[in-house]
Amino acid sequence: MITKMFSATLRGIDAVEVEVEVNARGADKPQVIIVGLPDAAVRESSQRVTSAIGASALFLNDGVKTVNLAPADLKKEGPSFDLPIALAMIAASRTKPFNADDCCVVGELGLDGAVRPVKGVLSIALEAKRRGRNRLLVPEANAPEAAVIDGVEVYPIRSLRDAWEFLEDKIVIPPFKLDRRAFFSSQKSYDLDFEEVKGQHHVKRALEVAAAGGHNLLMIGPPGTGKSMLAKRIPTIMPGMTEHEAIETTRIHSIAGTLDPMKSFLTIRPFRSPHHTISDAGLLGGGTNPGPGEVSLAHHGLLFLDELPEFRRQTLEVLRQPLEDGDVTISRAAGSLTFPARFMLVAAMNPCPCGFYGDPKRECRCSSRQIENYRQRISGPLLDRIDLHVEVPLVDFKDLSSSQAGGENSATIRERVTQARLIQAERFRKDRNSTNAAMNPRQMKIHCKTNTEANAYLEHAMQEMNFSARAHDRILKVARTLSDLAGSPDIRPNDILEAIQYRSLDRKLFN
Repeated sequence: MITKMFSATLRGIDAVEVEVEVNARGADKPQVIIVGLPDAAVRESSQRVTSAIGASALFLNDGVKTVNLAPADLKKEGPSFDLPIALAMIAASRTKPFNADDCCVVGELGLDGAVRPVKGVLSIALEAKRRGRNRLLVPEANAPEAAVIDGVEVYPIRSLRDAWEFLEDKIVIPPFKLDRRAFFSSQKSYDLDFEEVKGQHHVKRALEVAAAGGHNLLMIGPPGTGKSMLAKRIPTIMPGMTEHEAIETTRIHSIAGTLDPMKSFLTIRPFRSPHHTISDAGLLGGGTNPGPGEVSLAHHGLLFLDELPEFRRQTLEVLRQPLEDGDVTISRAAGSLTFPARFMLVAAMNPCPCGFYGDPKRECRCSSRQIENYRQRISGPLLDRIDLHVEVPLVDFKDLSSSQAGGENSATIRERVTQARLIQAERFRKDRNSTNAAMNPRQMKIHCKTNTEANAYLEHAMQEMNFSARAHDRILKVARTLSDLAGSPDIRPNDILEAIQYRSLDRKLFN
């Protein structure tokens, strides 16, 4: 007898439906044959499935079970096919007709029949909805993640026996209910706050500007000035994620297996801070079975690169594509996969190898050649993609010893940033980009016009400070963000002056 179940496999961040067909025929020796381009984990499922069926006291006749995973030309990966294979094998051992065409089933089986969580359930739920599968059977631990998607009833499954008896209508398992709006609101909490940072008021202002316009930022200062502390608090002043952004970001983390089991859904912007020893594949994505890298895990959030010159130059260069395009394409012999990677880059570095170049109180021990070699580890093309350069000096003792808070809290700053983003959303409502940082030359001609006084300031800076053409564009984009923060429809002269201040390190450190 031939029976079938529907499941799904992951390809990039998307899921593709897979039809699990089982043909049972008599033979002297029991055997399970799995075909349809399975990987090692899928091939090994035959042992897990037969043990789980026996431990669950469910009937499985002797003979050969041929399991076909269609489409046959699509590689099937991971243990998520255990549960649908087991259910289809049990159904094939019976003479009673079996129909579960409205179901999509995923889950890994333990030898005792327990159902274990799997990766990528959010993408699978989206595919089930697209295919018109009204019921989705998932491991109990994955139910909150899958229930975020409207239009599919999600049933939490604890064991193989529960799944079979549910399909046979012998037991009732209520669908998992999730109040999406209440759940989404309850998860938006931050453990960090900007008011915990003492001093550094001009740096906080630069971070606010960067968050408001989606600008990339580089902090330069000696060790112990709070660069990492400031960077970790940037997500707390960025606008809250929309439901669409949260779903898209959660899909990536679900596939990578980095979701917090206690939350199972991301509602605040991710903060990723890889070590400088990371490989190209770890940063960009890849591997034998290509998966998302750090740039994709930072999608709709922040990627923080501490000690920027310590990263291998080749590794830094791979950032240029995602910074420009907002996605990453990984090509292999079997095909290409594209992962989204639209993130805000924040980097930090010392001014020299010892960290004290230009410090008025501590002497720098580095030679001019060492300082030059250290700075040249960052290529010009990468630096050109960073809009703001900010010096971070040592904090004054009076600020450190003060019992008062460090200034405005994150919620107050986030309100201003959100208002500026709303202005940009309206400005670019007919375009693909939604921030000032992503403006193309055509959009800049329309939205970055300056009056005579502002233009004179910019012209003077270009001549005196020897800025490049790209730096000219960066200044205009940052000035546009400054005017949005002030609620001004036009770029003011003071906006140009402040934006120039954030590029002064071009000449001071890198020319």
